[in-house]
Formats: sequence, C-alpha cells, structure tokens
Amino acid sequence: MRHIYLLFVTLSICAGCVSQQQFDEQLAKTSAAETTMREQAAIANDLARDKVELEQIRQRLRSDLEACQGDLANANADIDLQYGNLQRLEKALSEQQQAARANAELSARQITQLRSGQSELEKQIERERIAREARLAKIKKTYDQLVGKLEEEIDRGEVTISNLQGRLTVNLVERILFDSGKAEVKPGGLKVLLRVGDILKQSEGKVIQVEGHTDNVPISSRLVDKFPTNWELSTARAANVVHVLQKKVGIPGERLAVAGYGEYRPVAANTTAKGREQNRRIQIVLVPRDGRFVQSDE
Repeated sequence: MRHIYLLFVTLSICAGCVSQQQFDEQLAKTSAAETTMREQAAIANDLARDKVELEQIRQRLRSDLEACQGDLANANADIDLQYGNLQRLEKALSEQQQAARANAELSARQITQLRSGQSELEKQIERERIAREARLAKIKKTYDQLVGKLEEEIDRGEVTISNLQGRLTVNLVERILFDSGKAEVKPGGLKVLLRVGDILKQSEGKVIQVEGHTDNVPISSRLVDKFPTNWELSTARAANVVHVLQKKVGIPGERLAVAGYGEYRPVAANTTAKGREQNRRIQIVLVPRDGRFVQSDE
C-alpha cells in the first residue's frame, strides 16, 4: 500500500511540478498516515484476538452456566428428595411420639391399676389373715372346751385331741364307743359323743367328718354275714356316730360326713395288742366345707 501511495505522490509531483518542500511535507504526512494505519492494524489485530478470547470465554461461561443449571436442577431434585425424606421422618417421629405418649399413658394406667390391685391384694391378704386368726382362735377355743369337757377320758387314754395348724381332730378309741365286733354306740360312748357334739356344733362353717378305722384282724365267722370285711364295720361305726350327732345333738346333716377306712390307715403296728387297740378308733375331724373326705393327719 505504501508503494502505491509513493507512486501516487511521485506522479502528483511530476504532474504538478511540486516543490521539494511540498514533497517532503507530503511524504511526512504519508509516513504519519502509514504509522497510523499500522497502529490501527495492530489495534485491529488485538481486537480480533480479544474477540476470539472473549468468544472463548463466552463459550466457557455458557458451558459453566449450563453445568451450573444442571447442578442447580440436581440440587433442587435432591432438595425435593430430602424434603420428602424430612416429611416422612417428621411423620414417623410424630407417630413415635404419639405411640410413646400412648404407651406412657397406658403404662401410667397399668401402674395405677397394679398399685390399686396391689393395695386391694394387701387388703385381701390382711382380711384373710384376720379371718384365719379368727378361725384359729375359734379352733383353739373349741380345742380348749373339748379338753375341759373330756379331761377324764383324756387322762384314761380313751380320747386324744390334736390341733395341728388349725385342723382339729378328736380321736376316740373303740372301747369307749363300741363293744367288740359291734357297730352300735354304747350308753357310755353316747354320753361322750353328746359332750363332743355340743362343742363341735358351735364350729359353724366347718364340716364334721367322722372316720371309722379298724385293726387288720379279719372279721370273725359269726359276724361275717353282717360285716363281710373291716370296710363295712368301720363304715357302719362311723355312720352310727353321725346319726348320734345329727339326731341327738342336732347338727345339720349337710355339716356331717362319713368315711370308712377299715384297716388301711393304721396309727400303730398291728403286731401288738396295744397297737391294734390304737388302730381301732373313731376320728372326728373338723374340715372346711370344700374339704370333705380328705385324709386326716395321723
């Protein structure tokens, strides 16, 4: 471009026959113009480079923006997920708290019920203790009365009375009530039974169980038709004692019970006369109303 310009200037000089001074001035202007043009070209080049760089930056920023938008979308999705989880946790926590409150209320009610039940049980135990002590006191009173009424028979060994843990037993040997091999109560035995019955009659709430016992000697041939075995003899004797208590003493039949044990509940060995005499006996036992025909303590 410079050469073209110089050529144009040269032609102008030649054509116009300009002076040297004018030529130099024109040349200086041309040089200045060239410098300006170069500077403008450099600026243009710089601007072009800057444009490329700015475009690259813009592309990177756009890419970063798209990436940020993707991250934001992911973050929003994660926030939605965590919010849903939070709601579920809050619901579960609320349900657990409600359940805990319900359990606490239930436990409190149960504790109250247990304490109330314990208090009632303690009261019941105390009532039963008082009732038991009253029963024991009555039994002891009955025992003392029997001992006082039957002192002579006890001294002769015809009657023994025991009071074991509130279980009163009157044991009468055979000879005081019956003749050998017979089941009818003797007059002397009747007097004893009346004294015993009058005292036992006062023991309300108790059943009077009359038990017949024998030794192991078989029934004699003269009595076998009437009493085939000792079972029948022991039962008949117990039944006759019950009849006396009912008819002579006036004890209601529902308070009386009969048991015949024959030879099978001995209190002594049957190998001696004394042992057999001890085994031939009538036992009168006071038992609870629901304890009929229980085995007596020997």
